[in-house]
Amino acid sequence: MKKRILVVDDDSMNLARTKIILGKEYDVLLAESGLEALAKLKMEKADMVLLDIDMPEMNGIETFNRIKALDASLPVIFLTASGLEEDVVCAIKMGAVDYLKKPYRPQELLKRVAQEFEKR
Repeated sequence: MKKRILVVDDDSMNLARTKIILGKEYDVLLAESGLEALAKLKMEKADMVLLDIDMPEMNGIETFNRIKALDASLPVIFLTASGLEEDVVCAIKMGAVDYLKKPYRPQELLKRVAQEFEKR
């Protein structure tokens, strides 16, 4: 059975691009907000979350905290356009397994996701 990845990003182009990149290897769920992501996680199982940091209403950090409250073992990789090092450091300290700076190369995303699944 394919691993399922929930991708959370407020930019529909980023969601579409990520689904194209990951769709051959993985079952990909999409959410355009932190609230939508949390609702999907309550209804469906995911094996990993790819999470944007800079989103309206509920940012990625708050979404991350709520995801961890639902399932502390669920691996989260942050996807961020932010060049702010403190965002990345904060995410890793909070328990994110990795991060990728947008725009990323498709091969890099596939590699990071595969590496994380290999650890489990």
